[in-house]
Amino acid sequence: MAPKIDPAILKALSLDGANTTLTSHGGSGFSSTYKLSSRGGDGKEKTYFVKTGGKGSEVMFAGEHLSLNTIHALVPTFCPQSFAYGALSSSSGSFLVTDFLNLSPPSSSKPGSGISLAHKLAKLHSTPAPIPDGYEKPMFGFPVSTCCGETVQENGFMESWADFYAENRLIHILRCEFYSLILFYFILHFSAETNQGPSPSLSSLVHQIANEIVSRLLRPGHLTSPDGSPIVPVVVHGDLWSGNRGKGTIGTDDCVEEVVFDPSACYAHSEFEFGIMGMFGGFGGGFNGEYWEVKGRDEPVGEWEDRRSLYELYHHLNHYSIFGGGYKSSAESIMRKLIAKYGEET
Repeated sequence: MAPKIDPAILKALSLDGANTTLTSHGGSGFSSTYKLSSRGGDGKEKTYFVKTGGKGSEVMFAGEHLSLNTIHALVPTFCPQSFAYGALSSSSGSFLVTDFLNLSPPSSSKPGSGISLAHKLAKLHSTPAPIPDGYEKPMFGFPVSTCCGETVQENGFMESWADFYAENRLIHILRCEFYSLILFYFILHFSAETNQGPSPSLSSLVHQIANEIVSRLLRPGHLTSPDGSPIVPVVVHGDLWSGNRGKGTIGTDDCVEEVVFDPSACYAHSEFEFGIMGMFGGFGGGFNGEYWEVKGRDEPVGEWEDRRSLYELYHHLNHYSIFGGGYKSSAESIMRKLIAKYGEET
């Protein structure tokens, strides 16, 4: 039996339920996913990708909606466009509707722009963030919260990237671990520190990294653009591991493009993107060089790999918060290496 289409989705897209079908498609650890097909009065079929989730999914889908449309507005061939999100009307929970992304395009599909993933990403990272309402210049952050996995990220605007990364990423994920631990004791919810018990050593290391190493590597005046000017906020995908990239057609366009999906965007330092990219690999040995052809490495160039490790740290902490297991030891290993090289006593 085909799943029923929630009336809120039909209303959001102004579709006729009699000419619209919904079928299960793909899979996600955090939502149910579908392909929605509708035939208009002109006889043409339009397809969409739909996600639905339970209580708490509204924040996730609102963040993904704005993330997709922010990236799509700058590089349209890089990701699907999002059309709507909101509350379901027939059950508790929320929905998100985007372009249908066909990652198994037919052989009759046409070649697309020919622009590589590396060059698209470099173009995205070369576009300064807009000035948020109420501010006088671009800021680090994002207008809404976003989710990296199931972690709700704090994206309040800050002028300093070092402050944003220390407070809104590293310290914030510790708070997520703390609250998960409390939930474990009260409702037996396994997450974060709960799999291994409280970890004062992990907390101490994260605070040392936030207070010493972030300041050492990311402080204004030390971290600069290639020409020596201050770094500027740019939109990053935020969760760009190899499972969130592919090659396919977007919506009704039958041209094959290098694409990304499932973003967790914010206006950040462009190199933050390389943290999770390096964590799992899968981008090929020539990817970085191709990217740097368009957007060069920031200064000091000699600290690039250490900055990348510092950014990768957040994703190890986040994966430990969600999944537990060996991500704790990998996070501690990164921190001890950075402290040994840049700590105040070295």
